[in-house]
Amino acid sequence: MKSIKKLFNVMQHYLYNIRKSQQTDILLLGALLARQNKALPLLDNLADAEFKVFSQAGDDGIIQYLIHKVQIARKIFIEFGVENYVESNTRFLLRHDNWSGLVIDGSRKAIEYIRSDDIFYQHDLQALEAFITKDNINDLISSAGISGEVGLLSVDIDGNDYWVWKAIDVVQPVIVVAEYNSVFGRDRALTVPYKSNFIRSEAHYSYLYFGASLKALCLLAEEKGYSLVGCNAVGNNAYFVRKDRLGKLKALSVEEGYVESQFRESRNAQGQLNYLRGAQRYACIQGMPVVNVATGNTELL
Repeated sequence: MKSIKKLFNVMQHYLYNIRKSQQTDILLLGALLARQNKALPLLDNLADAEFKVFSQAGDDGIIQYLIHKVQIARKIFIEFGVENYVESNTRFLLRHDNWSGLVIDGSRKAIEYIRSDDIFYQHDLQALEAFITKDNINDLISSAGISGEVGLLSVDIDGNDYWVWKAIDVVQPVIVVAEYNSVFGRDRALTVPYKSNFIRSEAHYSYLYFGASLKALCLLAEEKGYSLVGCNAVGNNAYFVRKDRLGKLKALSVEEGYVESQFRESRNAQGQLNYLRGAQRYACIQGMPVVNVATGNTELL
C-alpha cells in the first residue's frame, strides 16, 4: 500500500510539473498574441481580436484588444462565478499583465483550490467564498478594499446576472463583460425574475433558463452610462465600455452586436445532455416567466 501511495504522489508531482510547463508555453504564446492585439487597428468585429489562453472562448484576445484601446488608470479587475479559476476571463490579465484582482465564487472547494494555486502568492489576488445576491455584492467588493474606478468587471453567475450588475454601485468599471442568454433572442429585453437563491440547474431541468437577453443588458448598460462594443464569436459574452472612455471605439446597437450561440448544452428531464439546436432550445423553455425590463412587466417566454 505504501509503495502504491508513493507512486501516486510521484505521478501527481510529475503531472503538476507538466501542467506548469504547459502553462509556461501557453503564456509565451499568449504574450506574442497579446503583443499583436496591442497593435491592432480599430476593428468592426471584436471576434477578429479573439484568442484563448485561459478564457472559455476567445475572450482573452478581446480583453487584450480593449485594454489597449481605452484609458485605464487602475489596473484592477473583479470577476465572479469563476469556479476554480482555471478557466476565466481575468486569469490572463493576472498572469500576463500583472493586474490586481478579486474573484468570488460560492463553492468553498473552488476557493480553497484558488488559494492553493501558485498564482495566489505570486500575484495580488483576493478570493472570496460567497453566494452572490443583489443585496450583498457591494459589501463583498467593499470588504476587499475595492471601490471607485476599476479596469474590468466580469459578470457570469448563470442566473441573476442582470439584477446583480444593476445593484453594483461601489465600483465604476471601465470595461464590463457580461454573459447573456442568446436563447432569449434579440428582440425582447428579458431577464429571469430575481430570486436570491437562484440556481440554474434547479430553475429548469434543461439548464437553458437563466440570465438575461442581450437587449436587457444593453438597456441596463445605457442606464449606467455604457455602450455595447460587441460580443464574442460563440455568442455568450457581451462587452461594454463606459461612455467617457469609449474614445474611437464604435458603439453598437443590439441588432449590430448580437451573436446567436450555437451551444448544445441542454439536458432532458433525466439530466442527460440532449443537444437541442437553434429554435428547439427556446421551445424547451417556452412559457417560463421572465421580466421585461423595458416595461417592468412579468411575461412568459
